[in-house]
Amino acid sequence: MKDHIHHSAAAGYKTGADTYVRGRPDYPPQVADWLTGVLGLNKDTAVIDLGAGTGKFTARLVATGAQVIAVEPVAQMLEKLSQAFPQVLAVNGTATDLPLPDASVDVVVCAQAFHWFASAQALDEIARVLKPCGRLGLVWNLRDTRVGWVPKLDAIVNALQGDTPRYYTGAWRQVFPHPAFGPLQGQRFSHGHTGSPEDVIFNRVRSTSFIAALPEAERAKVDEQIRAMIADEPELRGREVITVPYETAAFMAVKGS
Repeated sequence: MKDHIHHSAAAGYKTGADTYVRGRPDYPPQVADWLTGVLGLNKDTAVIDLGAGTGKFTARLVATGAQVIAVEPVAQMLEKLSQAFPQVLAVNGTATDLPLPDASVDVVVCAQAFHWFASAQALDEIARVLKPCGRLGLVWNLRDTRVGWVPKLDAIVNALQGDTPRYYTGAWRQVFPHPAFGPLQGQRFSHGHTGSPEDVIFNRVRSTSFIAALPEAERAKVDEQIRAMIADEPELRGREVITVPYETAAFMAVKGS
């Protein structure tokens, strides 16, 4: 492959694929209409799920009836995806080295992934495989910081991010505008991740690349910080089931003709 995988992704996702499956939230129902209405996915289209991971978003793409091609560089994640979606063509590849011909797909979607490879080179390669007037979709699930205790959880996580690329920094936006694409068009949808604190808080944090890549003793310290935070929050303390509030940010850009 022409480019390397960021060290946080290579280390964290290699060991944390199971935790990723358990801890990551789903996407809101409105995403289905966005995929078909805004991105134009249907049974006559082909879509790349770029940076597909374990396939958390793949089910949404499969549900549109489109032909789905999942591209993921971390073998352990790709194995989980293949087990869950045997009908999907799952291939090893990166955003700057897509194993597909020129102008071969209608849509490229990056769910929870574009910040890892946001560069002019990646957009050049995405534009190469898209047909004229093809569409690029970017999707992120974000904890809703308008809810009082969420910034406290984010502070525990953010203190350890180091040089890891993330949506929250906004650095990914710097690659736009790009000559191959029109302007970004964005929408936001609210939803929640409901389940046990073990899954929706602890495993969600553990599935964060740079947390998963930490030595075991340091991961244990993160767990201790989260337990202390939960104990201090009346909305969380003693609850067997909780809901973590999320917003989904969805962006679309159209390739020129």
